Amino acid sequence: MSAAYRFCSVAMAIALAGCAYSWRPSVPADMRTVAVPTFRNSTDVTELGAAVTRQVLREFQREGTFRIVRLDDAALEVQGEMKSAKSDSVAYQRSTGARTREHRFVAKAVVSFIDRKSGRVLVDNRTYTAETTFLANDDVLTGERDASGRLAEEIARQVVDDALALKWE
Repeated sequence: MSAAYRFCSVAMAIALAGCAYSWRPSVPADMRTVAVPTFRNSTDVTELGAAVTRQVLREFQREGTFRIVRLDDAALEVQGEMKSAKSDSVAYQRSTGARTREHRFVAKAVVSFIDRKSGRVLVDNRTYTAETTFLANDDVLTGERDASGRLAEEIARQVVDDALALKWE
């Protein structure tokens, strides 16, 4: 057997050994049920709290570690409130004077994670921020409504990532 053949065999064995690694969530099996009551909405954007709640539930479902259950059956509760949502002008259309063409839309949420078995607050009012842009010539409200879905998706990803990273004792 040549040295090159032995080297390739060893390299292949090492590469295959690396493929045997499997990622497992650090969430204990008895804590893998979650409830997400509707986020309170303290903003002027209609139904933003409901949109974020819907996206958080979808993200938990997509990720797959947690099972979504009723509040009474949940080991983990995610409580949230949409604190602010604000759009600012980013770009103007020269041909129409000072009319805003593009807007930057920023939303902030505060979220708490509660261990329902012990009653312990695992995370208390952590702030999550998401931003996007949208184009709107005459109808800023419709632009905000459409962009709020993208904001909800971003906040949902952050919330679920943090739920997976919680320190379980």
